[in-house]
Amino acid sequence: MTLTELKQVQLYRQHITNKTDKLMAVRDLNGFQSQFLVNAYTALRIRCYDELNPDNFGEGLVKNWTIRGTVHVFAESDLRLYKYESGCDEGHYHSHDWDTHRMYGECKITANRLEFLSRLIVDMVANGITEREAIKIECYSAGMTEAESGFVFDQWGGLMRGLCERGFLCYRVREKKEFMICPPFTPMSDDEATLEQWRRYFTNYAPATVRDTAYYFGCTQTKAKEMMKKLPLNEIEISGVKYYYLEELKEDYPDIPNCVLLAGFDPVMLGYQKKDGLYLAENHIRGIFNLAGIVMPPILLDGNVIGRWRKKKTKMTFELFSDVKVGERDKRYIISTMEQLFSDIRKTEWTVI
Repeated sequence: MTLTELKQVQLYRQHITNKTDKLMAVRDLNGFQSQFLVNAYTALRIRCYDELNPDNFGEGLVKNWTIRGTVHVFAESDLRLYKYESGCDEGHYHSHDWDTHRMYGECKITANRLEFLSRLIVDMVANGITEREAIKIECYSAGMTEAESGFVFDQWGGLMRGLCERGFLCYRVREKKEFMICPPFTPMSDDEATLEQWRRYFTNYAPATVRDTAYYFGCTQTKAKEMMKKLPLNEIEISGVKYYYLEELKEDYPDIPNCVLLAGFDPVMLGYQKKDGLYLAENHIRGIFNLAGIVMPPILLDGNVIGRWRKKKTKMTFELFSDVKVGERDKRYIISTMEQLFSDIRKTEWTVI
């Protein structure tokens, strides 16, 4: 197998050249990272044959903290898979036993006070006060201090994350920060849930290396090797590198598309060690993965990232890497792909980065 053929397999398994329905896509790929909801929406649109729009996009989906300690959109039916027995904060499903030493970020609030605020917030959401700012206002009215607010509503941790981790709340699948009562579920065991997440990776992202796997799950290579021993993996060597996968490979796969406008935080970027560069050359990494932790939407041309794209209202800007040659034929492929994905573009701009 060549590296080009490897890309064909990966793009097929990731549903880029093997489109599927919305729920299958989010299940197979362990959800979509969604600090910015538009990224998850775009990632689904390029993988689905469903007619998705902002109104029906969130049906059957929820948003919560999952893999790599980040917020993902995933199938509601998979809550038990990502909110398993211990969960990310080693708490308990629906427990109000708050250990301040295990909270996200620096917590100077007593456990009793955290319990009071957590019950208050859950009751608010249950009674229809669901927007983050409205919840904050009500908490102030109930006596929450400024110091407490800084922790409770910390965007990367705090009590709101704890309530999501423990299965009390989920984010609604909307651009606005809004919560909902988490649908009830029976958590899976830690081992069962973790193994299923890894099984999905090796079925739908792989063939992948040990380094790819460790990068994707945010763990050490030693941990990755331990987990991999629990799965009946196949092995293949390509250009002197060992790749691992589940399920037999087919004889033939669709060609690599002329152009794909990948989403920000797309699984094609997050599924593999970025420095090993199957799709993105090492000298272009900072053009997609910036120092603030944002993963820009890439332009994938003939299987290689040649720049990034940016949509603002009805204007599309294509920012191309300065050392990549893009001809008129290539630009026509890019424009054609844009027109298939967006119907509201009135102006396009080409720049070099």
